[in-house]
Amino acid sequence: MARIAYVNGRYVTGDLAAVSIEDRGYQFADGVYEVIWVQQGKPVDLERHFDRLDCSLDSLNIPWPMSRRALGVVVGEVLRRNFTRNGHVYIQATRGAARRNHLVPEGTAPSLVVTASREGPRDAAIQDQGVGVITIPDIRWKRCDIKSIALLPNILGKQKASREKAFDAWQVNGHDIITEGTTTNAWIVDEKDEVITHPANHHILSGITRRVVMELAEEGGLQVTERPFTVAEARAASEAFMTSTTNYVVPVVSIDGHKVGDGRPGPVTRGLYERYLAHVTGE
Repeated sequence: MARIAYVNGRYVTGDLAAVSIEDRGYQFADGVYEVIWVQQGKPVDLERHFDRLDCSLDSLNIPWPMSRRALGVVVGEVLRRNFTRNGHVYIQATRGAARRNHLVPEGTAPSLVVTASREGPRDAAIQDQGVGVITIPDIRWKRCDIKSIALLPNILGKQKASREKAFDAWQVNGHDIITEGTTTNAWIVDEKDEVITHPANHHILSGITRRVVMELAEEGGLQVTERPFTVAEARAASEAFMTSTTNYVVPVVSIDGHKVGDGRPGPVTRGLYERYLAHVTGE
C-alpha cells in the first residue's frame, strides 16, 4: 500500500510528495514540527501538541498554515488514509517558498506537510533491563524551547550515542548541567524518591510526555522538582529515566558507563511508566 501524505492542500502518495526547492524549510531550516503518538487510531494529547505548535510558530512569527480545527481534520484524514492504528503522525510547518534571501518577502505563504507512520510492538527488554546514555556538550542554539526543524546538533549527538552503543546522549552545558537528551527529556530520582527534571525554559524543549509525567507523578503522591542537576548528581541518583512521545518513559541504568542506582530500572520509574501507559491507552 502506498503511503499517503498531505502536502500544501493535496493528499498524495509518497513518491509524489514534494515541496519547492526554494522552501525555506529546505534551505534555512526555517520551520517547526510536531510528532504525535497515535494509539488505536487516536492522536494522544493532540490539543497539547497543537498548543506547543502554536508557541513554536508564534516564536518564529510564522502564521498557522490553516486553522487549528482544519489541521485536526487533516491529521485525522492522513491517519485514515494510511490505516494508522498505532504509530505516530508528523506535522511540519515552514515559512514557505520564496527566492533565497535571509529577508522574507511579504505575503509568503507557509508550507504544511503531514505524514503518518505505523509502529510495531515496543521492545519489552527496554523496560525490563533499562538503557545506557552518554553525555555530550550541548552545542545547540539558545532557543531550544522552539521545536525547530534545525536538528543538526541533535543528530550528531544521537549518532555518537549509537556508535557507543548507547540509547541516547544527554547534553551538558558549560556549567556541567544536564539539559536534556537529543530526542528525550532527562530525569533523575533522589534517595527520597523526589523526581527531578530541568526547568522548562529556553534551554530545553518541554516535551508533552514530560508535562504529562509530571502531572501523573504528582497525582501519585510523588514530589516533582524542576531544577538543574549536574552530571555528578545524575550518576549518584537512585534512579534515572527519560521521556519522549515515541518512547514513553525509559529507565536509564548507566550514564557514561557509570551504573545508576543498582543498575536496574527502579520502582519510581516503573510506576511512572505504568501510569503513562494507562494514560496513552485510556485505561
